[in-house]
Amino acid sequence: MRAIVVDHTATAHLALADVPDPVPGPGEALIRVAAVSLNYGELAHIGDASVPSGTRIGWDAAGVVIRAAADGSGPAEGTPVVTLGENGWGELRAVPTPLLGVAPPTADPGALSTIPVAGLSALRVLRGFGPLLGRRVMITGASGGVGRYAVQLAARAGAEVVAVTGDAARDGELRALGADRVITHPAQVGDPVHAVLDSVGGPMMVDSFARLAAGGTLVSVGRSAGADATFPPEAFLATEGRHDRSLRTFFLLADPAADYSADLTWLAAEITAGRLDPGISWRGHWTRFAEAAAALLDRRLHGKAVLDLGPEPRPVR
Repeated sequence: MRAIVVDHTATAHLALADVPDPVPGPGEALIRVAAVSLNYGELAHIGDASVPSGTRIGWDAAGVVIRAAADGSGPAEGTPVVTLGENGWGELRAVPTPLLGVAPPTADPGALSTIPVAGLSALRVLRGFGPLLGRRVMITGASGGVGRYAVQLAARAGAEVVAVTGDAARDGELRALGADRVITHPAQVGDPVHAVLDSVGGPMMVDSFARLAAGGTLVSVGRSAGADATFPPEAFLATEGRHDRSLRTFFLLADPAADYSADLTWLAAEITAGRLDPGISWRGHWTRFAEAAAALLDRRLHGKAVLDLGPEPRPVR
């Protein structure tokens, strides 16, 4: 089969190559991939010498089961699915069934492929905050992959959503997704917030933590700023209205025994029904992987980049 692999001789450090077909284990289904989506974290370090040429990457993919798991778990052959796992940017992938979600027959594989990392991260972090009905939630990096899903899901949960974005032109877009306020810096938030989902890190995380109310929690899901977060000593000084605050980290695959199938299935149904916007801002055939990777790394995209697999399109004459 063909797959996108790390290649340090290529300009984008990526190339299409022939690789062995995956061999599923007893609890794995074999998937023919129809679409994949790209995440900044997958691409940020592929140019490092520590990442050998030939390495396969890619977490998010959607497609169809062509061989059900031998142990009887998971969906049957012919079922459209959304998948989370490693080595996703190839024509085939073997996926443990707890990392498979069943999709409606009418689902768009490209839209489904945006779900696994971004959608699951947003969903699981927001659940960790507890009931959000009537509570103020601040989401930094709100126009990114995780942020867009978090804005929509927090609004669905009844939260008062404050979206933080570096691009003020995204105001209308984020309000349409469910944000009650759109600001460009946490200092503009006004009243304290119950929770913060932060995907930016650096000084943004420090300033966001300072806006937490008593009993509030900030969860760090990323550090797209690429800068250190340096907290002054007074940041952790407990005062009236600013006590019992917590700072937590998040890693989606922290529990190797976790079963994500129900959440992936629910998110796939919400996307297909139009109740969630996948936020695709770039889409093309997977032979254009270098173009998509460059746009993502250069921060020219707000939302998700999707690559569609299948026959290469014929040139227009």
